[in-house]
Amino acid sequence: MTPVVAENNPFHQMSLNETVHPPLPEVVDAVLRTARTAHRTLDALGAGLCQALAAHLGVLPEHVLAGPGSGALLQQLFSTLTGPDTDTVHAWPSWEAYPMMAANAGSTTVRVPLTGYDHDLKAMADAVTDRTRMVLLCTPNNPTGTALDQERILRFLDRLPAHVTVVIDEAYRDFADPDLGAVADGIALHRADERVCVVRTFSKSYGLLSLRVGYLVAHEPVLAPLRSVLPYYRVSAVAQEAAIAALGAQEQVLRQCAETAEERDRLHRTLLDQGWEAPASQGNFLWLPMTSGVERFTQFCADHGVVVCGKPGEGVRVTVAEPAANQAFAELAGKYREAAV
Repeated sequence: MTPVVAENNPFHQMSLNETVHPPLPEVVDAVLRTARTAHRTLDALGAGLCQALAAHLGVLPEHVLAGPGSGALLQQLFSTLTGPDTDTVHAWPSWEAYPMMAANAGSTTVRVPLTGYDHDLKAMADAVTDRTRMVLLCTPNNPTGTALDQERILRFLDRLPAHVTVVIDEAYRDFADPDLGAVADGIALHRADERVCVVRTFSKSYGLLSLRVGYLVAHEPVLAPLRSVLPYYRVSAVAQEAAIAALGAQEQVLRQCAETAEERDRLHRTLLDQGWEAPASQGNFLWLPMTSGVERFTQFCADHGVVVCGKPGEGVRVTVAEPAANQAFAELAGKYREAAV
């Protein structure tokens, strides 16, 4: 839902899971340099980017496919792996685009309710049938921010039949606390199991959202049908060079993610102190579960210049933004909570 923002108020965008960090200088330089040759075909199929990603991840180049954002790659997976008379299993609530992508491919989604705020992997395995072609694991999960660890996914894989492809959506992985060991390494799982593929993006931690570049790591049976349409789903030359430059600045990118995580945890503590229920998050957002009052709370925030993402009947997702925005939201949340109590 999109609330109406009152005029004459400061505007803080906290609904879109954008990063507050702009592209790094070397990334901007790469964009400007490449834009000067926009009249040329250049690396049309992104071979250079795929090679850079393979070296970065420690996988074979032929196991990497770049695409115009992780969403486009997920839609291609739906189109090639599923279709009429097939099911796709995923947790719920999770990314709201999954059911829409499935509908585009003619597939039916089986939404398995979270247990608490986390994937119920036992129930998801039980939901798999002969019709199931794909299972989606979003970790950290959007919108709840919870993550799956390695051992849980390994046990889950042991329960699945050979005909099911497991897609691990790791759009927010870089914001997870590396010291907790709470987030599974999808690339390691891919290496060990041909059924596993991993989707990641440069839109979140790398700050290349509007350039649209993501990548898929998978084995050849999954990638082969996607390669046949690659010329029509290719990444622009500017986005390719920006992504390569961003990979070269990985340490700085991770420092920025750590700054966002520190702000996230500070805001989380504040909300808990105010009496809100909110799970600990490993993404760049927080989740406030609300079975009622979502529309009222999101409009209250909008009336004071803060836009958050309300999901009626489920809760409110709040993207961690600039410190001033986070403080503004915290003050509004506190006032709303006091009035409600």
